[in-house]
Amino acid sequence: MTAVGKGLKHKTMASAAAEEIRNRILAGDYAPGVQLRQDGLASDLGMSRIPIREALVQLESEGLLKILPHRGAIVSQLTVDEIEELFNMRLLFEPFLFQRSAPLLSAEDLEALREMQARYSTSIDRLDVDVWNELNTEFHLSLYRHARSPRILLAVQNLLVECDRHTRVQLSTIRGDRERAVAEHEELLRLCEKGAFEEGAKLMYEHIDHIRAGLVALLARTEAG
Repeated sequence: MTAVGKGLKHKTMASAAAEEIRNRILAGDYAPGVQLRQDGLASDLGMSRIPIREALVQLESEGLLKILPHRGAIVSQLTVDEIEELFNMRLLFEPFLFQRSAPLLSAEDLEALREMQARYSTSIDRLDVDVWNELNTEFHLSLYRHARSPRILLAVQNLLVECDRHTRVQLSTIRGDRERAVAEHEELLRLCEKGAFEEGAKLMYEHIDHIRAGLVALLARTEAG
């Protein structure tokens, strides 16, 4: 019993460390290219190096870090190839999930999505980056909840985590995209309520592709200038 308890405690510490380091990466506290040292993180978070090591492995699986020989954990750089890969996977999966799930959304589901959308709009107005990204993920996953495709839904959930940092850059940097995101979420809900599910799937594709194209253009300008 004691061994099991220790194992659970250890797992909880690793998860807590992963969450804290993830939040710092997404918030920009750890910039792309920065090396994260296990001993420094362990001291900062008040943990041993073992749960820190497991947390770094988890974050590497999410694409936020790269663990390199003789260098340790490096915060991932944003690259055009990464953006294209992540967002093209979303373009394959999310319109499909939307079209399967949207016809099955209940009145209660739509009411919850409306309430979520109101909070999302408020967070955009307040420039509350953490809240708007959390609500964006929740909004998308809630739209897909009835798709009956658990493996694809899990893949999309992981993709949304990996895209979190990219979405923060897009909404924080690209003029007009915050208002566009709110308007497109509103329109997706309107199309669900109207029963225009093919049109909604098409808008979902355009919604995601606009982020992809904007980020690629932004990165090209940054590298050029």
